[in-house]
Amino acid sequence: MDGNILSLIGVLIVIVGFALRLDSILIVVVAMIVTALVSGLGIETMLETLGSSFVANRGMAIFIIIMLATGTLERNGLKESAARMIKKFKRVNTSAILMIYGVFRTVFAAFNVSFGGVAGFVRPIVYPMMEGAVESKGLPDNEEYFEDLKGMSSAMENITWFFGQNLFIGGAGALLVQSTLKSLGYDVSLVRLMVVEIPVALVALVVACIYFHFKDKRLMKKYYGDKGVK
Repeated sequence: MDGNILSLIGVLIVIVGFALRLDSILIVVVAMIVTALVSGLGIETMLETLGSSFVANRGMAIFIIIMLATGTLERNGLKESAARMIKKFKRVNTSAILMIYGVFRTVFAAFNVSFGGVAGFVRPIVYPMMEGAVESKGLPDNEEYFEDLKGMSSAMENITWFFGQNLFIGGAGALLVQSTLKSLGYDVSLVRLMVVEIPVALVALVVACIYFHFKDKRLMKKYYGDKGVK
């Protein structure tokens, strides 16, 4: 068997392991070791490559720490606490929570502050609050509606972060836009880009809020009938 094809055995291990729902960390570690051995790297070279890659991308350590902290909190009842808190506010609906989060996310994105994105913040905090808002109205659980809520909350995170991060001077998005414009012959300062981006981010936020508000009303009527539109 060709060496290049043999080195892909790690991919096969990952596919089979995930299909059998085995421990994900164990699967990745086994695949990494097997790939290193069959490709001729050896354990020592593999560890050196892993270490140098980690140092070169040490900014990822912040993301890993956030994920670990979020996972620990979630395991100890973070989702349940978020749902219980929102149940105390009887008149709060899911679209209102989503719009408040959109404003909150845009403001913090302007300062380049990330909370872990969909996996680190939306799933363990925002989405459970939306579930709690449904339950606070005495409405039964509806899996199809809850799946739609997951999609809307994730979309709001992506929209606000995408447009909001460009409001931060020196952010990756702003630098990319500046370098692209410069290659086309337009020398634009980061401050000027930020000023131009402000109305764009605001329009994106307003449009997203309006869209999700009416989409949520339509879904509530679809899944809960007259009870859902009260």
